[in-house]
Amino acid sequence: MDILHFKDLERLKRTGNFSQAAALGNLSQPAFSRRIKALEAWVGATLIDRTHQPVTLTTAGEQMLEAGLQALSRIEQERSQILEAQSLPDKYVVTFGAQHSIGWRFYPAWLQELEDAYGPVLSRLRADDLPNCMRDLQNGDVDFVIAYVGANTAQHRMVESIKIGEDQLVPVCKPNADGSPLFDFDTPGVRMPFLRFGDAAPIGTHLEPLFQRHRISDCLRTVYENSMAGALRIRARAGDGVAWLPKSLVLPDLESGILVRTGKPDWMVDLSIRMFRNKERSNRVTRSIWTFLEVRQSVSLVKEG
Repeated sequence: MDILHFKDLERLKRTGNFSQAAALGNLSQPAFSRRIKALEAWVGATLIDRTHQPVTLTTAGEQMLEAGLQALSRIEQERSQILEAQSLPDKYVVTFGAQHSIGWRFYPAWLQELEDAYGPVLSRLRADDLPNCMRDLQNGDVDFVIAYVGANTAQHRMVESIKIGEDQLVPVCKPNADGSPLFDFDTPGVRMPFLRFGDAAPIGTHLEPLFQRHRISDCLRTVYENSMAGALRIRARAGDGVAWLPKSLVLPDLESGILVRTGKPDWMVDLSIRMFRNKERSNRVTRSIWTFLEVRQSVSLVKEG
């Protein structure tokens, strides 16, 4: 599978027309159609709804497009950093590990604010499930790990952490035409379809005290699981159920009305975002960044939405 096919999919979403999308990519329409069909065959699902004009992406298409463009961006970023490192061999590349949920929106904004305040940082990101990130930190494969920490989260042993931001898990769903929640917990006798974080995503454990305190589990039936917040977000936007998602991730959707809050006003979970390091595997560059952030813990670099 050619990863550049995701650019074809993006052009098709933008134009809603095979001929126009093919022209943007300097391809004939038959060749363009074959590329889209090859991508669908590789995914194993229909990505384009061809029953109407203009054509639109299916839910699977939206999910794969977002993942594909993110992968392309990462590849291009890594290539740029490799070229820069080769031209500046004395520059150390700082490697961050982060949960998928943090890597989508918080990390890019935070890194930009860090560079504005601290100065340019040659860096790369490894987005992965938290246990894998912490393993890489212990092994020295990453310099820092950025992760969500709840009120009851135990400190990881053998590592230090500092606070670099705040977030909340908020219950969201698709709205009705009048802007009210499609899934309203005040509806008697109905268990709401729940889009749940998979067991590989520790972020889901931050919800357990809330669910127990308000007996929310009794109101839910799981219809989909995924360890990636971005995948749950796409399902929520499609109207498949309710999801508790990081506010930093869904804020643009809430502001545009694509998603709305549901449940009770106090059904939120406050989270700290902390950066972890293995002190035994630090160097001059990472110690300088750590010291800079350590004295700024009371002031978040990323402005709240």
